[in-house]
Amino acid sequence: QVQLVESGGTSVQPGDSLTLSCVASGNILHLNAMNWYRQTPGKPRVPVAGITADGTTNYTLSLKDRFTISIDTAKKEVNLQMKNLRPDDTAMYYCNADCTYWGDHVITRNIIWGQGTPVTVSS
Repeated sequence: QVQLVESGGTSVQPGDSLTLSCVASGNILHLNAMNWYRQTPGKPRVPVAGITADGTTNYTLSLKDRFTISIDTAKKEVNLQMKNLRPDDTAMYYCNADCTYWGDHVITRNIIWGQGTPVTVSS
């Protein structure tokens, strides 16, 4: 099976920078893309940024100037660099991976989610 583990979430002050990491493990045959989402209580999970295995990126337009996503396919790791953080960036940040893997004796392609890492931006 495939697992994703996010890390790097913490409490910071407005204007600070922070980098989140997400590492995939398991019987992965091919990593097609990895993405970051975020969610605040009572609201739906929304996309932040995504990147394909060949490095093509996409961002939520309002975050593009402050957030940068990168991928290391050899390490099966995606990072999210966040600059000039604001209180409204406070959220649980989740990563997911679109990956092809061995699952129950068959090759499976699926979207796998991590458990999330919390980011709090407050003075």
